[in-house]
Amino acid sequence: PGRAASMRMFHGDVFLGEADVFPIKPGPEGALPFPSNEIRISHLSPASERCPPLAILQTIAPFSVRCKLQAKPLPPHPSLHRLYLTCFNEYKSAVVVVGDEELHLVAMPSKVEKVPCFWCCSVRVGLYAASVGMLNLRCLAIVFDLDETLIVANTMRSFESRIEMLSRRMDIEDDPVRVAGMSAEIKRYIEDRELLKEFIDTDTVTDNGRIVGTQKEEVQPMPGVQERLVRPVIRLPERNAILTRINPEIRDTSVFVKLRPAWEDLRSYLTAKGRKRFEVYVCTMAERDYALEIWRLLDPEANLISLNNLSDRVVCVKAGSKKSLQHVFRDGGCHPKMAMVIDDRLQVWDEKDQHRVHVVPAYAPYYAPQAEMANAVPVLCVARNVACNVRGGFFREFDENLLKKVFELLHENELLDLPYAPDVGDYLVCEVMFLILSCRICTAFMLFEALCCLLIPFQDPNFPQSNKDPAPIPEGMSGAEVEKRLNGR
Repeated sequence: PGRAASMRMFHGDVFLGEADVFPIKPGPEGALPFPSNEIRISHLSPASERCPPLAILQTIAPFSVRCKLQAKPLPPHPSLHRLYLTCFNEYKSAVVVVGDEELHLVAMPSKVEKVPCFWCCSVRVGLYAASVGMLNLRCLAIVFDLDETLIVANTMRSFESRIEMLSRRMDIEDDPVRVAGMSAEIKRYIEDRELLKEFIDTDTVTDNGRIVGTQKEEVQPMPGVQERLVRPVIRLPERNAILTRINPEIRDTSVFVKLRPAWEDLRSYLTAKGRKRFEVYVCTMAERDYALEIWRLLDPEANLISLNNLSDRVVCVKAGSKKSLQHVFRDGGCHPKMAMVIDDRLQVWDEKDQHRVHVVPAYAPYYAPQAEMANAVPVLCVARNVACNVRGGFFREFDENLLKKVFELLHENELLDLPYAPDVGDYLVCEVMFLILSCRICTAFMLFEALCCLLIPFQDPNFPQSNKDPAPIPEGMSGAEVEKRLNGR
């Protein structure tokens, strides 16, 4: 450690006393972080029920100890001693805000000194307060992709284009097996296209001889949005399908949405018994109005993401850009180490986040309708089980290793004595073999159907989507005219 510096400490404008500050590293790297050579505490952190502040800081900002503080003797000022006892007994830290950084003064026990001692750790503003609640509740974050992960959506134009494309390929195909595969796929497209056309024309659909009318579903406005929006919606649970209209005034923005089987099982796990296991986020390359409506259909009662959080938690990434957890948590809501991702594509994610992605087979209900049901355990139930195991592994490491060792640390310990902090990615790796075994039948079905029908890329210029690579069929929508269509121009 470098040479100590003497500094005056304040809580707001109240003088607390003086302390010697010892940098952790020598030389320029050990420059003390406090401006104006004084320590001015702005507030105390939220109290933690079971996690000492150092355990939280080591989880969200590993080895971020910048310096150590030791109150001057003879004797220490009583206000500083009271601050120390409050922080130590109530699992709080004293926070110094410097720009976009928080410096947390963590009360430490000492086997030598008889005066208040602190470690100073740095962390991004807001991250500590968000993490306290998550760690106390044993809660992680989960980030969902939408298109081809949880749903597949089509407009009239995308249906017609796919039917036309498959028909052209059938005309030049000699292999009867491939022709049969394409014919069956066309039939599935036509059936759903007719339902969508009926919805556009009459606001009803005929499902197995039964006429089903629309329900007017009011879209609850987000904070700061005054406009009231009511959409016509038809839900067909037996088909795992929903018909909706993104812009209620424009019938051509009607969409046929297929929900991936077992979504209800996964959603129920995330909200079971009112106990929050995961904070939920969405990261998609889809257009924003479309993404918000798709998520509303998936979470109609806003149990997974509250309306107050919806604007921040549905993150739309520009097509061609990489998704990243740093961008998803740009407001400091969670540390990437405490988050897992459910997506059908790995390479769209920043390389440093890829080990935290649970990759599911792309949902292709028209191309490979039997793939989802081929497994004894549906794809999203596998994802649920993986999430459960990852959460269990993370907090087992947190409780049995990190917490235990943090409770043993003293002011005199060195930085290298800090324990390893768990990372969600560590436990996703452990799920790889299980994932391969549970998905191999599903993959076999998809490969078989791929041999039956080789398809060319397609883009729908009428509707927004995630611009996914067409493999084997691009099950979504994109286009330059969407903004005009959604705004009635």
